[in-house]
Amino acid sequence: MAAVKKSKALSRKSGAKSTQPAQTVDEYLARLPEPARTTLGKIRATIRSIVPPETAEVISYRIPAFKYKGVLVWYAAFSDHCSLFPTNAVIEACKDDLKNYTLSKGTIQFPVDKPLPVTLLKKMMRMRLAQVSQTGK
Repeated sequence: MAAVKKSKALSRKSGAKSTQPAQTVDEYLARLPEPARTTLGKIRATIRSIVPPETAEVISYRIPAFKYKGVLVWYAAFSDHCSLFPTNAVIEACKDDLKNYTLSKGTIQFPVDKPLPVTLLKKMMRMRLAQVSQTGK
């Protein structure tokens, strides 16, 4: 019986430390410290200017995403960088434009105080929209 009490205590303790994940993109952004909040706000506004009006903003994998015939792109802030997740195919196609950024499969990392250039972000989003239109996801 002591083991049961111990596991209950552990579950309460871990639950008290964790916060609930954001339910909306606005809530996610509101929780961010500056300058990450402003940086992701600029990323969000740029993406919104490119995507079709029926595109939805959602929380997917606990981070903001734009969804149109499937998820187009995710973006997020971390303690020492921000990331954009436009898919590996888009990153490969834009590799020359992204040479000054940290890249991994499907991810572009950039400083919390410096959003990706608007023209580059729009270019990547147009590519992503073309992919989704071709494949349906």
